[in-house]
Amino acid sequence: MTLLRTHLGSTLRSARVAQGRTLREVAKSARVSLGYLSEVERGQKEASSELLNSICMALELTLASVLVDVALQIRIAEAPTLIVVDEAAA
Repeated sequence: MTLLRTHLGSTLRSARVAQGRTLREVAKSARVSLGYLSEVERGQKEASSELLNSICMALELTLASVLVDVALQIRIAEAPTLIVVDEAAA
């Protein structure tokens, strides 16, 4: 099952790590607790739109760019898997 919060957390964590920033730095800048941000990044908590916007601002990202990345991840996760059957081998 594809969960929005899982992909959202993954996108936020990837952005933070790519910037070389710690969880503590981003949490302080976004004015959220370290534990809560960690849970959001791990996909364990649903972030409100206000909180999500604060995290994006702390990461110097637009909300739109984060949502586009998340939509792409979901599209890939939901893509059907094709299985090729080699009848000659059977």
